[in-house]
Amino acid sequence: MAVSSGFATTIPGAKMETFLSLNSSSYCTSSVSFVLPQDMRVSCKPSRNNFRRRVSLNHKGGGVRCEVSTASNDVALAAEIDPARVSSLSALEQLKTSAADRYTKERASIVVIGLSIHTTPVEMREKLAIPEAEWPRAIGELCGLNHIEEAAVLSTCNRMEIYVVALSQHRGVKEVTEWMSKTSGIPVSEICEHRFLLYNNDATQHLFEVSAGLDSLVLGEGQILAQVKQVVKVGQGVVGFGRNISGLFKHAITVGKRVRTETNIAAGAVSVSSAAVELALMKLPESSHSSARMLVIGAGKMGKLVIKHLVAKGCTKMVVVNRSEDRVAAIREELKDVEIIHKPFSDMLTCAAEADVVFTSTSSETPLLLRDNVKDLPPVGSEVGGSRLFVDISVPRNVGSCVSDLENVRVYNVDDLKEVVAANKEDRLRKAMEAQAIINEESKQFEAWRDSLETVPTIKKLRAYAERIRIAELEKCLSKMGDDISKKTRRAVDDLSRGIVNKLLHGPMQHLRCDGSDSRTLSETLENMHALNRMFSLETEVAVLEQKIRAKQNQK
Repeated sequence: MAVSSGFATTIPGAKMETFLSLNSSSYCTSSVSFVLPQDMRVSCKPSRNNFRRRVSLNHKGGGVRCEVSTASNDVALAAEIDPARVSSLSALEQLKTSAADRYTKERASIVVIGLSIHTTPVEMREKLAIPEAEWPRAIGELCGLNHIEEAAVLSTCNRMEIYVVALSQHRGVKEVTEWMSKTSGIPVSEICEHRFLLYNNDATQHLFEVSAGLDSLVLGEGQILAQVKQVVKVGQGVVGFGRNISGLFKHAITVGKRVRTETNIAAGAVSVSSAAVELALMKLPESSHSSARMLVIGAGKMGKLVIKHLVAKGCTKMVVVNRSEDRVAAIREELKDVEIIHKPFSDMLTCAAEADVVFTSTSSETPLLLRDNVKDLPPVGSEVGGSRLFVDISVPRNVGSCVSDLENVRVYNVDDLKEVVAANKEDRLRKAMEAQAIINEESKQFEAWRDSLETVPTIKKLRAYAERIRIAELEKCLSKMGDDISKKTRRAVDDLSRGIVNKLLHGPMQHLRCDGSDSRTLSETLENMHALNRMFSLETEVAVLEQKIRAKQNQK
């Protein structure tokens, strides 16, 4: 603890009081004795409302005494001042003293740390992207962070969003951001420049809007709902995809379905794939729309949609490069009047040389087409504008940015689709207002459900408290009855004690249960919870938080 030079001033027979503001690394945790000149005595006591220390200097006795009683336990300790000892205090001891009030006033928060097409360029998003197969690993690593309890990853071509339940908003965001920096190689400062942060109800509302297609580049597009469903499917059974996050994503699926059922926001809405086709046709001379040679690289969900939209625009022949011929055959069977030619990836460059427009939509984490691959391709004819088009809707990108430097080549990625979706935006915004009303209603229901979960620990603690008393009193009773009592009698006494406890607990338990549908009832339920915690001295929030952080530390 640092003592200012003012303490050395001689003030005979006087008493001086001052307040020292101590931060989390230099707080007074014990009673400390040391000698000051002028025979002054220092008495140091904390304020109950914050962590400023009151220091009194008295011209009495031969030493200085600093006594600290924290608001949490009001216990005074004594120790020699030792800077090394103070600096080595554990995280739990710091929690109990310097940060307890600020750190435990709020419950664990739902937080989203996001980078989307609205805030972040594709160059950064592709570095942050996490393949679906890696989501369980990412959840495990995120939940291994000190202040993260639950986690989920939503990584698509338009967004990279991490949803967590954090014991501390500030610390949780810091840890997750540092983890994102470590996994992507992007500096923390750069991530902070582009990210957005949302907490609790705002985070809930955001995910519901995402699931409903309101936050998509193409308003109302349906593919994002399938991606939200995939988050739940992948997360099932993964430690860390816990009750809060799982409940949030499952509710988001319900919201997405309801919005599409009760509004016509999806009617006429285009997907990223259809916008890619529209963009390509906008860049081609209208006379070449039916004759341009089309190549689609990748026949997954996005590639299949590209093929369907090309057919809808009048294309009757195309080449599809894909590892599996079975997938292309299935598409060919579905679109019987279209000539779809399958080629393996080994023929990709040969096919590109014969195409006027190349669509790419694979899950490759590295570019498939680079400058050296493309520079030697033969030029295309003037009837298609004299430039070969590459429309890349993959994230990470399949076409390297260096390709766009070549003459007679034009490269477009998902960020360039904004030009297409601007059309008919006003009409879709009217539909979005209808959807927003549904989202607001569903957000309230989810928050009420989450609030009702607060009573679960109290229910468990109260039942455990009653059970401890029951067992103790039962053992006393049986010991007085002797060793020769029958099993039937033992069972009867045990049943009697259980029946009494259950009947006594019935009323309190009823007042701790709430389905979350009535805000007034929910408010009363939470008041009852706090009252029971006080009456029975059940675990405080600080104790629960200590257990969670200690468990985190023991895992390491």
